[in-house]
Amino acid sequence: MKKEHSRSFITAAKTMSAALRILQKNDGSMSSKELIRQVEEQVELTGWEKEITKKGCIRWQNVYHFSSVDYVKAGFIVKKNNNWYLTPEGEEALKKYTPEEMHEIAQKAYREWRRETQVTEESDEDSVDEEKETIISLEELETKALEDIKGFVGKKNAYEYQDMVAALLRAMGYHTPFIAPKGKDGGVDVIAYVDPLGAQTPRIKVQVKHYNENNTIAAKDVRSLAGILRDGDIGLFVTSGIFSPDAKAEANRNKEYIRLIDGNEFIKMWKEYYHKMSDDDKNMLPLHNIAFLGSNE
Repeated sequence: MKKEHSRSFITAAKTMSAALRILQKNDGSMSSKELIRQVEEQVELTGWEKEITKKGCIRWQNVYHFSSVDYVKAGFIVKKNNNWYLTPEGEEALKKYTPEEMHEIAQKAYREWRRETQVTEESDEDSVDEEKETIISLEELETKALEDIKGFVGKKNAYEYQDMVAALLRAMGYHTPFIAPKGKDGGVDVIAYVDPLGAQTPRIKVQVKHYNENNTIAAKDVRSLAGILRDGDIGLFVTSGIFSPDAKAEANRNKEYIRLIDGNEFIKMWKEYYHKMSDDDKNMLPLHNIAFLGSNE
């Protein structure tokens, strides 16, 4: 006899399965914002799932977010810097299990994790919900912070963003004697050296494209950068947008080393090297750190 599942279980199973398959089709990673948009486009949702709950949330999205905690504990996905990543275990689960089976495994993984990390043997459903709400709330705060940072960066003009890229390179220990002025730059926006005189290799030639966060860099743009690299040069392409799969493939197969940094990674690196920047450079994108209680996991 087939097991009867609750409506919430069915919603979680079908939306999370869809999310994993979308990740699989997109090189295993995607921003959480874009992922949920695509899940909504691809999954047939019932009227009940589309309803607004008493807490003001869309029901299916609430179930989806809660369930994602289980999938993290099962090792099917990783969440980091507002992105979701499909793990090898997640890919294997997509091959072996139905959405319902995969969701049962994820739920079990969460229960086991909770038993191992909690003092009490068992907790009621309300306390489990509160715990998941705390996890999701922290993720939402991180997402909101990242969206605010992206919005701030998005308001910069192309030359201001170019200056930010140079500032990041200086924080990483490079020297930036050339930052292209307004007008034609010959394809190079920033040149960075490992020593003050530029006598040592590698010398880094940087192409900077300041786009909307969803605008895509094409393969031809990467080829243009490759065309200006000479012996002793490496290429760095930095965008506030994203790179197309073809652009990534072009960088990988090029005989010269070309490093790609998209908008999300640029912000991540800015956070990482922020403490090494001068006050003037920090002011281009000022940040404040807030500490939250974590876990020993």
